[in-house]
Amino acid sequence: MSEKPSDQRPSPTEPTIRYVNLYEADDKIYTRRITGFYQRLRRYTGLPLMLGFLLIPWLVIDNRPAILFDLPERKFHILWLTFWPQDAMYLAWLLVIAAFLLFTVTVLVGRVWCGFTCPQTVWTQMFIWAEHLCEGDRNKRIKLDAQPWGFEKIWRKGAKQFIWIAISLVTSLTFVGYFTPIRELVAGFFTFHLDLITAFWVLFYVAATYMNAGFMREQFCKYICPYARFQAVMYDHDTLTVSYNSLRGEKRGPRKLDSDYKEQGMGDCIDCSWCVQVCPVDIDIRDGLQAECIDCGLCVDACNSVMDKMGYPRGLISFTTEDAIQNGKTKVFRPRLLGYGLMLTIMISLFVYSIATRVPVGLEAQRDRGVRMYREADGHIQNVYTLKISNMDRATHTYDLEVEGSDGFIIQGYKAIPAVEGEVLTIPVRVAIKKTDLKAKKTEIRFRVRARENAEITATNTTTFIGP
Repeated sequence: MSEKPSDQRPSPTEPTIRYVNLYEADDKIYTRRITGFYQRLRRYTGLPLMLGFLLIPWLVIDNRPAILFDLPERKFHILWLTFWPQDAMYLAWLLVIAAFLLFTVTVLVGRVWCGFTCPQTVWTQMFIWAEHLCEGDRNKRIKLDAQPWGFEKIWRKGAKQFIWIAISLVTSLTFVGYFTPIRELVAGFFTFHLDLITAFWVLFYVAATYMNAGFMREQFCKYICPYARFQAVMYDHDTLTVSYNSLRGEKRGPRKLDSDYKEQGMGDCIDCSWCVQVCPVDIDIRDGLQAECIDCGLCVDACNSVMDKMGYPRGLISFTTEDAIQNGKTKVFRPRLLGYGLMLTIMISLFVYSIATRVPVGLEAQRDRGVRMYREADGHIQNVYTLKISNMDRATHTYDLEVEGSDGFIIQGYKAIPAVEGEVLTIPVRVAIKKTDLKAKKTEIRFRVRARENAEITATNTTTFIGP
């Protein structure tokens, strides 16, 4: 096989072999600052999520934080609802919905979650903004790192570190504020009155945010995030993703502004490397689809700006599909996408219905096997049960008890007492029936509790009544 000339790069359509030393430290990435549609879109999509993250812990509903995951009390307060350990099914259900939503979005538009709304991307973007603010754009940062330590380098690096630590501290306090009331948390932190466990987690997340967004950055996307590993399984020829049009761009190479490059057998790519310089994960999109690509669109903005300067049509790098590049058309509605969408719609509908019809009371009835049934002097047969009534509502309720089954069952020894929010009442009760009314040795009965304050708050539990 003949070797290629040293100045000729392999075409993206040809297979390439890359040798990677897993023990070699990666070079520091200096990203070029770029403006354009996708850069603005990243800002507009990330800003609402960041504001929501920062502000929600400060909202108050019914004299408590709007969202509070109270682990010591084993209850999650989310808006007007309170969830308990027995509601763990909803968490599993929500995770399944999130997985199918991820599948649906990925099949349709690739890794836009990673490029525009992933917390890793949003916080890295904030840290890079601090770098640009304090140290300047790409070339200035390279020169600053290369020069010896002096006053300018110290104050610029120090200002950047100060902003990084400030962002990390705000992030940490906000995150821990979802598990501890944030007003008490912030006051306790700045007056040094936090308990050791809370203080540990605040400092831990400060360090985690600082290291992750400040130094790991692309390493997280390349080596830690599992999404990059299985995204290719969900892609097809009609998945919308950032792509380089090799049919239009090759052969690459520099040229004069007004030269007739077509006659020289060259494509639209002038090999300026701007698409690489703006990439936050340091890849060359011209090498084709890669697991590291997060579909942020910065290379699209960079390439479009170069095309504008050269007077070439935009779209050499664009959000498009493989079919659109090869055949000029894309099929949007395809079986896999429709299947994911249908399953997602069904699961979300059932989840919303289940939450809307959720009854905030639980009832568990267990027949006391340590107490044998016995016949009373007046001819009644009696079983003893232990009832557990869980008040999962935010209000205090008093529950009335009734038993359903064959005619003749009566409840003895039950006294209705108020149950405060989160309280579990354990009450022994007796169920009796005349021997002449008992038609079988084992009879199914159903206990029902109903709140006096709201008749719609009711729960049932089925058990058995044993006769002689």
